[in-house]
Amino acid sequence: MAKQKTDPNYKVIADNRRARFDYAIEDDIECGIVLEGSEVKALRAGGSNIADSYATVENAELWLVNSYIPPYEQAKVFRHEERRRRKLLVSRKQMADLWNATQRKGMTLVPLALYFNHKGLAKVKIGIAKGKKTHDKRETQAKRDWSRQKQRLLKEQG
Repeated sequence: MAKQKTDPNYKVIADNRRARFDYAIEDDIECGIVLEGSEVKALRAGGSNIADSYATVENAELWLVNSYIPPYEQAKVFRHEERRRRKLLVSRKQMADLWNATQRKGMTLVPLALYFNHKGLAKVKIGIAKGKKTHDKRETQAKRDWSRQKQRLLKEQG
């Protein structure tokens, strides 16, 4: 992790913070993403959003649906669609595991983060998740509050 913080190429573009609240993440996979040139430039400029998006397996291919990449103003002729479906790149074994998780186990594929890795390539971290019920969300919130309160108490005593 320390290498990523000091590496000038590593940059988080979009983070789905809501996903960890709404879903119980069981596993995550790093995927490549097929982008057009203007999309890469727009990602480097910032302003993208993956909060409303999800991933799906169709015809032995993995797709990122409803992710937002803003238009790149300098691209006059070769513009991209802002909310188009984007193909994700994974190995065959990972694809089989994802299909098994979604079709047989009833899991959901949620994008957790969109970032440039240390080589400067755009990557998406996909979480294999199960949706939380309302009482699970309350339980998670209560644990978080208790741990904060415990830290405060320990800080006051020590």
